[in-house]
Amino acid sequence: QVQLVESGGGLVQAGGSLRLSCAASGSIYRINVMGWYRQAPGKQRELVATITSGGTTKSADSVKGRFTISRDNAKNTVYLQMNSLKPEDTAVYFCNAPDRYSRGTEYWGQGTQVTVSS
Repeated sequence: QVQLVESGGGLVQAGGSLRLSCAASGSIYRINVMGWYRQAPGKQRELVATITSGGTTKSADSVKGRFTISRDNAKNTVYLQMNSLKPEDTAVYFCNAPDRYSRGTEYWGQGTQVTVSS
């Protein structure tokens, strides 16, 4: 089992910045890719960005140029630096990590609220 704990959400004005953190613990060897998803009220959960243990990243078109995902493998922590925030970025942000040895098994954090005011 892997536990994921997010921190860093909050309320910010449009144009501002926030940094989210997600610390992994437990059976760390079971995960490689870590990522962030978000879910706005009334909408489906969507992928924001992912990063492998080797540092390869992917991100949604909606956040490219504004959000940066990074990772500290020594601390088993993934970060999401969010700049130039927009009201449409308001959502609950979830940390995610698929289990690389168990197809279909994914680990999720409890979520952290990000609210961007206009």
